[in-house]
Amino acid sequence: MTETIISSLTKEVRIGFEQPFVVIGERINPTGRKILANEMKHGDFSRVEADALAQVAAGAHMLDVNAGIPLADEPAILARAIKLVQSVTDVPLSIDSSIVAALEAGLAVYQGKALVNSVTGEDEQLERVLPLVAKHGAAVVAISNDETGISEDPNVRFEVARKIVERAADHGIASNDVVVDPLVMPIGAVGSAGKQVMHLLRRLREELQVNTTCGASNVSFGLPNRNGVNSAFLTMAIAAGMTSAISNPLHAEVMQAVHAADVIMGNDPNCANWISKYRESAPADAERGRRKRRRRPAG
Repeated sequence: MTETIISSLTKEVRIGFEQPFVVIGERINPTGRKILANEMKHGDFSRVEADALAQVAAGAHMLDVNAGIPLADEPAILARAIKLVQSVTDVPLSIDSSIVAALEAGLAVYQGKALVNSVTGEDEQLERVLPLVAKHGAAVVAISNDETGISEDPNVRFEVARKIVERAADHGIASNDVVVDPLVMPIGAVGSAGKQVMHLLRRLREELQVNTTCGASNVSFGLPNRNGVNSAFLTMAIAAGMTSAISNPLHAEVMQAVHAADVIMGNDPNCANWISKYRESAPADAERGRRKRRRRPAG
């Protein structure tokens, strides 16, 4: 079955149909985080380091690193952030930018095989990003939109994905190194967004046989109790064939949903990961119960 291998100098992550779901930590991204953006712009990367360590401790298998700050030197900031993150943790990275020069700067300093995030289906973008991916032996996220925008028809998005996979092959990039993002729209704005993604995920797995990812939190944008929606979405997406997602591992309920989906899908042999992570609470709960019973008055 299809496997996409991403690596740092010392650690390898396999994204695949028969592998545990891969969580790519989303926190190192200044978009919507004014304090982080200002700090990175002025050379303070202490929050980047803290976010990297916290996400790995919470269970992230990879980290996404983005430095998209208006009126800042994105290539230089992204390269510095990547070097810092790789100095404090050994997980592989997704290098995230829409600026080709920033992707190039990030790849130049990255140690290992990176995931480039991302390329879209526009011809000009394909011809700028894919040679860079091939040069560095990286894998790439394929965003399923093109010059016409984001279609609400999942079959149109499928054809965009097919085009990117075929164009990647022209540059010597194997299909297992193309991870397709089917594009998750906010369910509060597009009521059929969930159905669109599930339909597309099944086709991507069965017909193109490619791995998939997404920005999982997009689905809940604008809704209350976003983590509840995100958790439900991820379990359903995993069942439909999604193999990784850019998400926030600091939300325990989201991570619990992912671990449970691995169990249900048979990607946690003998439930070993689940038992290892969650069994310790049982003795503590039992002891609390015993204490309550001892304190209960006779009568």
